[in-house]
Parts: sequence; structure tokens; C-alpha cells
Amino acid sequence: MLRRPDPEAAARLFVFPYSGLGASMYARWPARVGDMEVCAVQPPGRENRIREPHYGGYADLAEAAVPQLLPYLDRPFAFFGHCGGALAAFATAVRLEGTGGPPPAVLFLSSQVAPHEGPYGRFLSMTDAELAVELAALTRAMGGAPDPDMIDLGLGVLRADITANQRYRLDDPIGLPSAVCALGWADDVEIRPEQMGGWREYAPPGRFSAPVLAGGHHEFLGAPGHLVAEVDRTMTEALRVTGGRAWPGTS
Repeated sequence: MLRRPDPEAAARLFVFPYSGLGASMYARWPARVGDMEVCAVQPPGRENRIREPHYGGYADLAEAAVPQLLPYLDRPFAFFGHCGGALAAFATAVRLEGTGGPPPAVLFLSSQVAPHEGPYGRFLSMTDAELAVELAALTRAMGGAPDPDMIDLGLGVLRADITANQRYRLDDPIGLPSAVCALGWADDVEIRPEQMGGWREYAPPGRFSAPVLAGGHHEFLGAPGHLVAEVDRTMTEALRVTGGRAWPGTS
């Protein structure tokens, strides 16, 4: 993470960056969403961890991330990931479940197909030259000006992240105790909202939602009000269902 979470926070929202980027992609998000402190997860091999080797695959990333996150999972929390970041968030939740750790109250999975229906997306078959064009466009979407040296540096990270995506697939869905919110975007040309229904099979009965929000693939970067409101509402409802606990069965 870019910074140590606030010990006084009532709840936490851990946000995972997507392919080719680091935690700073959430720079325009508010410090809090409802009662949740927004905590940006920083994978190795980028930004302030640029000297560290790439994590390899999503399962490897999750294995390394869980021990670092565990001290901060002592109160209700949720995971959010967009596109490739959704798979990283999901893999981390799976690792927590497999090691007996606490599950997120909600998994917010934005613009990504379920792991048993992937890998999917036009980025997965692009050449380096095509990816460089996409990186420049993303830099502009984040409010920056593309720099050729930074594009070259980011291209290596993006290619390694895409390889992780290409290699990540489950034969069958995995049931998790967390509520699952599959966030679709009405104008998203990368992943259509109707392609995300497979996530229903990962949620407990009655604890799946699939809201479709206004905007395109990059809309989430600016933390628009309708996204923030949806995340807050869904987390509040998840805690209501569990009696204010992070997950069913805890005291």
C-alpha cells in the first residue's frame, strides 16, 4: 500500500490497480467512501516498488499480498478492482478463504468477466506498439501528458500484467462467502455489462448484484458520484444483512 491505513477507520476499501498501472491510478478517489477508508494496494514492479520483480501470476500476487494485508483486516472491509485489477482482488479473496483469513464483506468487480469465462479482452492479443498507443490514451484519461520514456517503462509492466491475465482461468466457479457486486458500465466497449453475469456463481444465494453505471471503461478513474454512492450503498447493505459484522458467522 502507498501509506499505512488509519487505525481509527471504521471500515476499509482496498482498491487494486489494473494492468500496467500502480496505486496512484486512484489519486482522484476520495479518502473515504462512506465509513470506509480507501486504501490503494501497490503491487510490486511499479511506482515506488519499481525495483522489485513483477509478481508473476495473480495467485502469486495474492500469496504475497495476504500477509501484508492481514493486520488491516481487523474490521469490516471490501475489495474493489477494475478490469485486470478485479482478477487480482478476486485472487486475493480466494487466498484469504483458503488460508482461513477473513473474507471481504463485498467484492466489487468492475468491467471483467468471471474467471471461468476468461481470459477475455482485446488487450490480450495486442502487439507492443498497439499497447503503447493504449497507454498513451490512458495517461491522457488520467489527466497526464504521455512521455515516451514513461510509456516505454510502463509497457514492460503492462505486458507482464497482461501475461498474468492471459494465464488466469478457473475450470469452475469458486463459491465465496462475500457478497459480489459486478459493476458494469453502460458505454464500456471493452467489457459489456451483460458479459459479467458469470460472477453470480461466486456469490452466496441472494448476495449478488450487477448494477450498470453510466460511463465508459475509464469512468471509474475519477470516482464519479454514482460509483461512490453504489459502493457505499452495497457495503452498507452487506453489513446490514450480516448484522453489522464483516461476514456471516462472526461475533
